[in-house]
Amino acid sequence: MSRVVSHDRGLRNFLLIWFGQLISGVGSRLSAFALGIWVLQETGSTTRFALIFVAMSVPALLVSPLAGALVDRWDRRRVMLCCELLSAATMLSLAGLLAAGRLELWHIYAAVAVTAVANAFLAPAYSASIPLLASRDQLTRVNGLVQTGAAVAQVAGPLLAGVLVTAFSLHGVLMIDAASFLAGAAALALARVPRPERSEGGESLWREAGDGFRYVRQRGGLLGLLSVFGVNNFLFGIASIAITPLVLSFADPARLGLQMGIGGAGLLLGGLTMTATGGPRRRIHGVLGCSLLAGLAIAVHGLAPSFVLVTAAGFAMFAVLPAISASNDSIWQSKVPAELQGRCFAIQRLLSEAAMPLGYCLAGPLAEHLFEPMLAHGGALAGSVGMVIGTGPGRGIGLMFIVLGLLMATVAMAAYCIKAIRQVEQLPDAISGPAQTETARTPPTTTYREPA
Repeated sequence: MSRVVSHDRGLRNFLLIWFGQLISGVGSRLSAFALGIWVLQETGSTTRFALIFVAMSVPALLVSPLAGALVDRWDRRRVMLCCELLSAATMLSLAGLLAAGRLELWHIYAAVAVTAVANAFLAPAYSASIPLLASRDQLTRVNGLVQTGAAVAQVAGPLLAGVLVTAFSLHGVLMIDAASFLAGAAALALARVPRPERSEGGESLWREAGDGFRYVRQRGGLLGLLSVFGVNNFLFGIASIAITPLVLSFADPARLGLQMGIGGAGLLLGGLTMTATGGPRRRIHGVLGCSLLAGLAIAVHGLAPSFVLVTAAGFAMFAVLPAISASNDSIWQSKVPAELQGRCFAIQRLLSEAAMPLGYCLAGPLAEHLFEPMLAHGGALAGSVGMVIGTGPGRGIGLMFIVLGLLMATVAMAAYCIKAIRQVEQLPDAISGPAQTETARTPPTTTYREPA
């Protein structure tokens, strides 16, 4: 018999899953940091270190289109549970190989690829489960809590890894990460996530995978949001690579670490603020308004070779990122039917996995062969732009930050001028989760059954 979980019980289930994902996320950051150190120490090769990120990105990019369709076919809680157990087994395998003295570089690449594929299934299943557990009015706060968990993992993971690698070695860190995945699995085993009823249309998997994109394509506002999401990820990908040489052009590595830590604190503060306040009443203002602010903050990075200025700008940029993500996710969760959300969130992940690595690849050539020569002493712009922001090492990268930031701000303003994007929240709400069951006087057209 189908039924809908109550508002309070759904929120308790979400908080249980969220806590498990928080522990799992911190563990993942621990092992990623420790494995990167191991590769650099064993090989001394930056290229082999960078291949870790390639092994992480490419498999996820390849499986994301089908992952969304399969998530919508299967029980989402069980998908997440299996992903956590697979990741735990992978970390235990690496720990065993290391203990036996047989760990090789390709083992790490393979393990990273396996966990990336697992996350390609877990991430859309997690996002698509949220509107089934939280009321519509709580979506932005709940997504802010998700962003807070990600911020805690980003800040705490590397900090703990530095201590734990010294205290317990890489083997101990891998065992801790495996335990964190098991903690996430235990939380999922105790929680319940409603399942949307799906029609047995007999469609092929590829056809189902395309249904999500067809749904988005027919709604210009959602398609426009997807475009903004892709451009932001591309520009942010370039900036995230270029920030290291920018800071090191006028500061030492210790200050670089401090700058990144303060930026992570901004991310945490932004997530907590979204959780506490619920963000802007019109969520499109959260997406586009905060994208504008993030763009301006990125541009400020390049104005002068000042540690205080760059650190403050980084803190401001990271502080508004949770508002962008939480507001964007809330729009999609309220406007996309529950049975399509796995596919739609997989589309977003696919775009992210494609856009950010492209930005990573372009960052170096743009900095070294275009912007830096223009602001070298005697460069093409040394007598104009250089008179304002300076010349010499790092100033070309500073100009690149200004251009990137202004582009992001321009995209946000241009998107707001497009009626379909600006009024995306006027699209009909999809029936999902506890929100409608508590407020609607008529029965919902889509019901959900709670798995045993």
